[in-house]
Amino acid sequence: MTPLKEQARKRQPVYRNIHISQLTSYRLPLAGWVSILHRISGAAMFVLLPFAIWMFDTSLTSEVSYEQFASVFSFGATGLPGWFWKLVAFALIWAYLVHFCAGLRHLWMDATHAVSLSFGRTSALVVIVLSTVVAFALGFKLFF
Repeated sequence: MTPLKEQARKRQPVYRNIHISQLTSYRLPLAGWVSILHRISGAAMFVLLPFAIWMFDTSLTSEVSYEQFASVFSFGATGLPGWFWKLVAFALIWAYLVHFCAGLRHLWMDATHAVSLSFGRTSALVVIVLSTVVAFALGFKLFF
């Protein structure tokens, strides 16, 4: 092998699988973080699905059940305070918004074949900023 080819081979980046414990030390691009958040938010929505079904059912059954539903967020239920249930509802809101925005990003990339590096960075930043701003606006309305 010629020295030029050997030198070119040494400069090539090495891509390897990383363990979840290495996420803090591994410099992941923004699009990678959006991908991970998309998976985490999907899992969070799945785990919180019984809570979402309970909220939907209780809020629509009758006026009395709606009052019970509203009192959970004010006074608490099952020995847990109201702020805890608000925090669970906020987690559901955040998971939905991140998953929705990241899903729209993926659909847009699939439909337009926009797979450039600059579009990936820009769209990942838009997903994170948009979902965070809307989640905190709704969270502010939920808590205050």
